[in-house]
Amino acid sequence: FTLQKETPLANAVFWAARKGNLALLQLLLNSGRVDADCRDSYGTTALMVASYSGHYDCVKELIMQGADINYQRETGSTALFFASQQGHHDIVKLLFEFGASTEFQTKDGGTALTVASQYGRSKVVDILLKNGANVHDQLNDGATSLFLAAQEGHVTVIRQLLSSGAKVNQPREDGTAPLWMAAQLGHSEVVKVLLLRGADRDADRQDGTTALFKAALKGHHSVIEELLKFSPSLGLLKNGSTVLHAAVLSGNLQAVLLLLGANADPMLPNKVNIDYMDLKDRMRKKKHLNRLLFSYILHTFYLPF
Repeated sequence: FTLQKETPLANAVFWAARKGNLALLQLLLNSGRVDADCRDSYGTTALMVASYSGHYDCVKELIMQGADINYQRETGSTALFFASQQGHHDIVKLLFEFGASTEFQTKDGGTALTVASQYGRSKVVDILLKNGANVHDQLNDGATSLFLAAQEGHVTVIRQLLSSGAKVNQPREDGTAPLWMAAQLGHSEVVKVLLLRGADRDADRQDGTTALFKAALKGHHSVIEELLKFSPSLGLLKNGSTVLHAAVLSGNLQAVLLLLGANADPMLPNKVNIDYMDLKDRMRKKKHLNRLLFSYILHTFYLPF
């Protein structure tokens, strides 16, 4: 928090809420000289600060003193949002007991559930879902709670969301599906769970790339292995290339071998008729390509050079 204090007393209330100094907070609130809903110029309240900082007793005191639980600061965040973000599940429960709502959104479309999912707060996610949070909440760019959890590699949260009806293939507005994002970032366990729960292995983005293409390009071997179990496309993609081309371009020997072992066609030319052998000549000139790559393949798979 960057607090813009308005008065010395408000400053003291914020300090007590942030530090968890219940005695000082009570003294200030009971003095009658400062309101429980005092706020800074951004609309930040002491309840938000205490919720963010994880001070249960201070949160309860502020609520008992009449603090507005669902007040939104300038960004749209509420006390529930901050408690969820930080994983303070006991405070999340307390806020619900006194009427907190899951429906408030931040300016970018974020809710308590989206932020808890993004940060992997599984206990909080469970409480939010049990208290009516919408599993289909989306940020302004279309990212769902499931997408955010997949992006960050939070397997437990992903299982919770899927069990509550989250759509496994719901993409962002740019066409990026949770599986694609998890594959690109190397989250193999997430990829495994999503595939087992029905993720489209060949779903592509607007640029025509699939999850396997990105995994091959990035050299994420464990992700490639998981995807290959579900027989993804090894032929030409909408981007005019193949996953084997991607692996060669990355200069990653193990990725190439995994794809060849899955019967990827090494002689298949891409859309502009640059085949595997032409790529070999081009990539050999690049320093990052392991020179052993093609000689190893030659002796293992008897490819003509």
